[in-house]
Amino acid sequence: MRQKTDSRRQCILEAAKSLFREVGFGRASMAQISARVGGSKATLYSYFSSKEELFASAMIDAMQEQGNAMIDRLDPEETDVRKVLMRFGEAYVRLITSNQAMSIVRTAIAESANGSKLGATLYRLGPKQGWCDIANYIAAAMERGNLSKGDPHKVAMHLKGLLEGGILVPMLFGVEPELDTKTMVADAVDAFLRAYG
Repeated sequence: MRQKTDSRRQCILEAAKSLFREVGFGRASMAQISARVGGSKATLYSYFSSKEELFASAMIDAMQEQGNAMIDRLDPEETDVRKVLMRFGEAYVRLITSNQAMSIVRTAIAESANGSKLGATLYRLGPKQGWCDIANYIAAAMERGNLSKGDPHKVAMHLKGLLEGGILVPMLFGVEPELDTKTMVADAVDAFLRAYG
């Protein structure tokens, strides 16, 4: 039964991704998605509590492979933390600045301005989970003595800020980043290690 449930959920996600790409979040409806899947809206709501949750799940699903590959770069057995963070940082910046990620973030911001909970749902299901994985890597590096002791979650947020600086905000506005990505990642990792190495 579990396999059938997972298969049905995946069919819903695929139909939702297709519709959201075609008409956008605002113009897509649960009725349109259920029509594509071949079922009722009640079936959709048994898998997803709202259109916001379905959109967030569909977008996270679309980026899951790239996100997993990025997290996999955080090798807890590698003793050279700078090397690990450089690989991770470059993958992270590629992910967050991809056209797909930019489109998702812009949609979430626009809908949140209209009182939608889309942004909060998307953050909870995606980036927040990813940064918990990064905090776990940081905690392990602290335990091995490769990073200074501290609150791993707070330290992860500092790394996030350093990696995004000069790149993410300009790109959200549709302009070129203030800094070259490779140089910026190296500078961010070096600054991070000066603080926590």
